[in-house]
Amino acid sequence: MAQALTNLSNIIIPVIVFYIIAYGVVSKCNVYEDFVRGAKEGFKTVVGIMPTLVALMVAVGVLRASGFLGFLGKLCGPISELFHFPGELVPLAFIKMFSSSAATGLLLDVFKNHGTDSYIGLIASIMMSCTETIFYTMSVYFLAAKVTKTRYTLKGALLSTVVGIIASVVLAGIIT
Repeated sequence: MAQALTNLSNIIIPVIVFYIIAYGVVSKCNVYEDFVRGAKEGFKTVVGIMPTLVALMVAVGVLRASGFLGFLGKLCGPISELFHFPGELVPLAFIKMFSSSAATGLLLDVFKNHGTDSYIGLIASIMMSCTETIFYTMSVYFLAAKVTKTRYTLKGALLSTVVGIIASVVLAGIIT
């Protein structure tokens, strides 16, 4: 069964590409020109969101290198411990709202220091799956889609992140 899934995953992308090309040919579309036009629009989108991406990555790098994240963990740790959320994971929860790749780096540090099967490691793993990169998503995708009125997006996203963190603590407690 595992071999069949591996083979399926190896051929699925080429099958989809050939299907799209065949559909375009049957529909008498100029597939190549449509592809080039889409690629040009995609490139314009990338150029438009690049400053936002660079700013987010630089800000996360500065926070990490300055030691602010360690300070934040020590400052908020005693409060988060009251809710059974380890203080060591406060920086991870904070950074995850801005950058998933930076959060992955912090997650690897947690795994190195505490282990993957530890209570802290389990909370961190589940939390990474249950939370979103709120500010990255809002800045990049709303900018690309030219959304100007975010209404309740930030409040809803922060609420869902808190619920994800609570769920990670509860689930890790059940597992261990």
